[in-house]
Amino acid sequence: MKTYNIPVFVPHRGCPFDCVFCNQKRITGVRTDITAEKVQFIIEQYLRTLPKTDRYIEAAFFGGSFTGISLDEQSELLNAANYYLAKGRIDGIRISTRPDYINHDILDNLQKYGVTTIELGVQSMDNDVLISSNRGHTREDVIRAVELIREYPFTLGLQMMTGLPGDSEEKSLKTADELIALKPDIVRIYPTLTLKDTLLEDMYMSGEYIPQTVDEAVQLSKRLLLKFEGNNIKVIRIGLQSTDEICEHGSVVAGPVHSSFGELVESSIYYDIMNENLMNENCGQADIFVNPQEVSKAVGNRKMNILRLKREKGINIKIYPDSELEKREVRCVCY
Repeated sequence: MKTYNIPVFVPHRGCPFDCVFCNQKRITGVRTDITAEKVQFIIEQYLRTLPKTDRYIEAAFFGGSFTGISLDEQSELLNAANYYLAKGRIDGIRISTRPDYINHDILDNLQKYGVTTIELGVQSMDNDVLISSNRGHTREDVIRAVELIREYPFTLGLQMMTGLPGDSEEKSLKTADELIALKPDIVRIYPTLTLKDTLLEDMYMSGEYIPQTVDEAVQLSKRLLLKFEGNNIKVIRIGLQSTDEICEHGSVVAGPVHSSFGELVESSIYYDIMNENLMNENCGQADIFVNPQEVSKAVGNRKMNILRLKREKGINIKIYPDSELEKREVRCVCY
């Protein structure tokens, strides 16, 4: 069964803070406020294109801080989505919000309208990084919010960012460890991008902020992904969704932007696996077999894994599908 999100963007609603990295209208591509009528219009449009069976569909309120808007507004928007939930046309409702805008009244209301998943924009568990990013909440707010949410049957998602002002690889890895201790059901990893019309752009232009390179972000995201997976926590996204704004020629001023960032991370994992398999081999050519759905990841973007193994080991690599192999399982035959 495949999961589908119907994205309903609520740009910068309910949030009094200007995080240094944030320009929600550019991130979401939405520049007007949302209404109940627009919610139903969006859901109707998506339902026309999605499968009728063997699917799990959530209406997903992304962007801004959903629980920061008034309870009346929350109820109006949620009721519009709940109409489709009650009729069985969707299977759940997902919201994204801030850790400091969670309390029992809010959670009771979310449960009343059938919300199934709550994602918290944690970003970092280092208070100095949060202050430097003008995030407006603390590590302690995150812990308190998670404790409250765990009193309800919601699926819990936590989102973290890398490369924030004052951040480091060590701090990001520690954030991951602290998120793991909170036992979320799902996680998202977002390397920081410097967008137009943000405080971070000013910091970058003045030299106060140095963004991650693509390779730095890939290598750190790889370590984070494996850390979460090693603790049975599913990572559902790495890197912002590419849009007309979030792309190399859009509103990104600097930072590790790439249209297939998550694929780069997976490809780097495959390079490590193949490299280890070939470590003690003395051959000029190798056939490498992987799961059919993983071939593109093993090959790498623009064949980068094949080219790198040729350059570093002098081995000509050919990659073939093998349906008997599992994800990240590799079989090598050397000649």
